[in-house]
Amino acid sequence: LAVVETAYGQDMWKNVCAKFEEANPGVKVELTIDKKLEDIITPAMKSGDYPDVIMRAVGSESALTETFIKDNNVEELTDVLEMTVPGEDVKVKDKILPGFVDNSITNPYGDGKTYLMPMFYGPCGLFYNAGLFEEKGWDVPTTWDEMWALGDKAKEEGIALFTYPTTGYFDAFFYALMHETMGDDFSKALTYEDGIWDTEGAKQAFDIVAKLATYTEKTTPANANDNDFRKNQQLVLDNKALFMPNGNWVIGEMEDAPKADGFEWGFTALPAVEKDGERASYTFFEQIWMPSGAENKDLGKEFIAYMYSDAAAEIFAKSGAIQPIEGMSDKLDGDNKLYYSIYDTGAVAVMDAFATTDPVEGVTVRTTFFDPVNSLVTGDKTEDDWVNQIKTDSDKLRAALK
Repeated sequence: LAVVETAYGQDMWKNVCAKFEEANPGVKVELTIDKKLEDIITPAMKSGDYPDVIMRAVGSESALTETFIKDNNVEELTDVLEMTVPGEDVKVKDKILPGFVDNSITNPYGDGKTYLMPMFYGPCGLFYNAGLFEEKGWDVPTTWDEMWALGDKAKEEGIALFTYPTTGYFDAFFYALMHETMGDDFSKALTYEDGIWDTEGAKQAFDIVAKLATYTEKTTPANANDNDFRKNQQLVLDNKALFMPNGNWVIGEMEDAPKADGFEWGFTALPAVEKDGERASYTFFEQIWMPSGAENKDLGKEFIAYMYSDAAAEIFAKSGAIQPIEGMSDKLDGDNKLYYSIYDTGAVAVMDAFATTDPVEGVTVRTTFFDPVNSLVTGDKTEDDWVNQIKTDSDKLRAALK
């Protein structure tokens, strides 16, 4: 088992491996866990010695997982969904929350087969100071029209409606927004389909982001980088901006930061486009998978199935790592309860992402779709400039699709 070490630490993995060994006498799990996992396992893999199971999500800088996918070097795991969870009498597929295995990340080839299995997840949405809303008697907007009305009201008190840590945080935001505005066209947008950016739904999404840029706290772009992003998050803690897109890790990140009197974390899904319309919240989730070159495939699949057991989920949850398992949110408390129950209160979980392509020189999803938001806020770019760039770059990305 090869695992990337994250903020959750090493202990939970050591404990889960020990528990699995206990339940399977004679089995030894050799755990490699490191913050720089790729550096540790790549030399051996070059000589054909692969881990049986790898815990590394898509989207990392090294693109380890994406490389395995592009090289068709990942083992199909559809059969794991049909396995009974070790020590329980329920199938794996019946324990996993809806939407977590039928998406473009777990089923990367679009053939209805699962190759990556979902692990720890974190809802993303808009964070705010619930204490301020209570003090002012403001309601949290449920539609974008209510959002703009609140923005005007807050402006009179010298508070901006919006900020963001870096433009990278627009990925989760934009996917959820497109899901709301584009409906069935959402999946076409993810594969850069010809003409998709001229549809009514796409235009609506662009208009909302462009309008939001005019309501964004003006110092945001200057600090929207990997060194200073906390200054933008601090704007919400200081009541200088109302909302920011983020994930539940922000609480730990800002734990020791100064906060306004009465500060209390609040969290909400994106406002709906129309009254009683869909409210979406993007979900980041990690993945566990198996290289095609794994030696102990059957035992490896057994171990992956064990990840969805109550016993494993309990160990992970103690370290704050939450599995996408039915009923998990009932067992949580405090801030975690607030975030993880967002889907129990009607928000739709969105998990898909723009399709991976062969490299296109000078073009990435981030530089095309998200980075220009800084220029929308500063006024250096117009909405039309941004949309034209998206159309031009989409043509190149579409041509580079596998």
